[in-house]
Amino acid sequence: MSDTPDRKTSSHQENEDQPKRRFNPAVIGIALGLIIIIALGVFFAFKFVENERERDLQAWQIRLGIVSDSRTAAVAEWIDGNFASMRELVENASLQLYMTELFVAKGDSSQVTDEPAQAGYLRNLLIATAERSGFSSTLPTAEVAANLERVGVAGIALVDPSGRLLVATPGMPPPTPNIRALLPKAIAGEPVLIDMYTGASGLPSIGFMLPVFALQGDETEAIGVVIGIRAVGEGLFNRLKQPGETAKSAESYLARKSNNTVEYLTPLADGTPSLKRKLTLDTPDLAAAYVVNNPGGFGIKRDYAGKEVLVTSRTVPGTPWVLVRKIDRAESLSETDTRLRTILIVFILIIVGVTVAIIAVWRHGSSLRAAEAAEKFRISSEQFENLSKFMNLVTNSQPTAIVAVDEAGTYTFANKTAADVAGMEAEDMLGKNMTAVIGPIKAARFIDTNKQVIRDFKRVSDVHVFDEADGKHVFKSEHIPLRGDRDHPPGCLMILDDITELTRERERRERVLRQLVQTLVSVVDRRDPYSANHSSRVSEVARAIAHEMTLSDLDQGTVEIAGSLMNVGKIFIPPELLTKTSQLTEDERKRLTHSFQESADLLNNVEFDGPVVETIRELGETWDGRGPLGLREEEILKTARIVAVANDFVGMLSPRAYRAAHTFEKVSSILLELSGKKYDRKAVSALINYLENRGGREQWAHYREEPDKTGDN
Repeated sequence: MSDTPDRKTSSHQENEDQPKRRFNPAVIGIALGLIIIIALGVFFAFKFVENERERDLQAWQIRLGIVSDSRTAAVAEWIDGNFASMRELVENASLQLYMTELFVAKGDSSQVTDEPAQAGYLRNLLIATAERSGFSSTLPTAEVAANLERVGVAGIALVDPSGRLLVATPGMPPPTPNIRALLPKAIAGEPVLIDMYTGASGLPSIGFMLPVFALQGDETEAIGVVIGIRAVGEGLFNRLKQPGETAKSAESYLARKSNNTVEYLTPLADGTPSLKRKLTLDTPDLAAAYVVNNPGGFGIKRDYAGKEVLVTSRTVPGTPWVLVRKIDRAESLSETDTRLRTILIVFILIIVGVTVAIIAVWRHGSSLRAAEAAEKFRISSEQFENLSKFMNLVTNSQPTAIVAVDEAGTYTFANKTAADVAGMEAEDMLGKNMTAVIGPIKAARFIDTNKQVIRDFKRVSDVHVFDEADGKHVFKSEHIPLRGDRDHPPGCLMILDDITELTRERERRERVLRQLVQTLVSVVDRRDPYSANHSSRVSEVARAIAHEMTLSDLDQGTVEIAGSLMNVGKIFIPPELLTKTSQLTEDERKRLTHSFQESADLLNNVEFDGPVVETIRELGETWDGRGPLGLREEEILKTARIVAVANDFVGMLSPRAYRAAHTFEKVSSILLELSGKKYDRKAVSALINYLENRGGREQWAHYREEPDKTGDN
């Protein structure tokens, strides 16, 4: 019994002597590192998804901006058209004479020569202009009770500087205080837009003021004002509709800031009429409020119905209006959100799976001895080697040469195609400089491009042409920057594609096509000395117009070939008709002018890079839709509109068997007069700009010379 305390003491001492279990710092470090890796993986997954969403938003911003620019131009064109109608009146000599005499007589109409006749003529002039240009009332008389005075809806009026009404069309609404307040600005010589308002008839109305100046007088102050008031209707509202629109929630409307509110000027998709809705500017996230305060801006806001939308805007020149273009976010980004949500889920699952796998492997490895750890390392090395082999297999199966180089041009990777081109094994290329493998000339060109790519860290595509013993060789190259790390410097991944044969084949096809065109044109030129060189001249002028309009290379080539081939159908026309010196009959003229249809039929099965045959077939179409196919405006191919202008320009400028050549001035005047009727105004403007500012007159002066009828031309 006496030794029991000693055994207890000894046991307690042994427990105190055993080392306490400590946490392994390496394990803690690995755990913290794993947590950081997981956090970074999740962060970059969300970052990637957010970047993709931003990219899609930028794409929508561009799409909405393009439509906004188009619709804004259409609205501005409508406003300019109304001002043009008013401008015809103020430039009328009879109106100016009447106003001048009245101004000299200080408003005493009795001093005006034959005042009743002049006033009657002006009233008829205003009525005719109002009916032609939309400034007349469209309300049927049956809508107004017989015992009530009819409310003015629209009309045109002529007033003197004091605002006294001189002449007006029937139905001209009485001037509002706002209109009277704008008179001094018009008297001062400025065109004035009377902003959209609700007229006395309850319809949205708009007005236009232009000053009238005295004949041979000073144009610093007007002697009168022409005022035009019209109801705003489908003529303007239809211009807000985008042709070919497929989105259900896409909408364009006009808005303006009115004190502390935003006012919707045009009908809305929910059925709200124009000028019937106002919302305060401080409405939270209101789309219209955002864009009127930030014209041209883009954002995700809420529309008048409270729906979340993508919205942008453009200011309408010369007005306080803003054109708003919007589309529901749910419709525009639904596919994007679904796709990105799927990507995010996949990324997170991969991260979780990799994390679980790492933890499992780590737990398993920590329980093994050093030999087992070495075996695991060997297996991992084999896996990495297999992965490298897989990557080599993928790149080696590509028909293009793929290499990776550093900034000095030293190879760090090469696939089999690149090695075959260099005539050595891929392993032998590693560590060698490009100069030693492909030569100093090619290497210098590629190394310069790679340095720029590495410096700017921006992908670059390029085409390189090298002179070699068997001719020129053309390479298309893609240069993709590679980030460096602690052990490897930054580099560049190069994808090289030898497109020499493709380039040569394309050049051969172009030569054959040019020879065919020249042969066909020469057949027509020999049959009509007055049309000799006509096709080549049309081709030259058409290409100049297309270049002036900054069209694509494909469109420029299309108008050039179409201009050359448009007259091949004349081989079916008798020579005596082509060289007839007397006046052509209507049937003969139609046969000549529609010969391009036979040209299109002849060329129908010929394969061209661009719409050459379609361009020739639509040469007879006019801007106002009076052509044989009934196409109008933008329905006609742009290339056909250009060749049509070039053809008529060359035809009028060149002498014919039955008339002499016209002057440049007369040809330009005819083209301008028919712009917007027969011709595309843009093509005519481009041609005249080339004539006046690009040396076109001097370049094409020889077109007016008489042809050599001996056949030596």
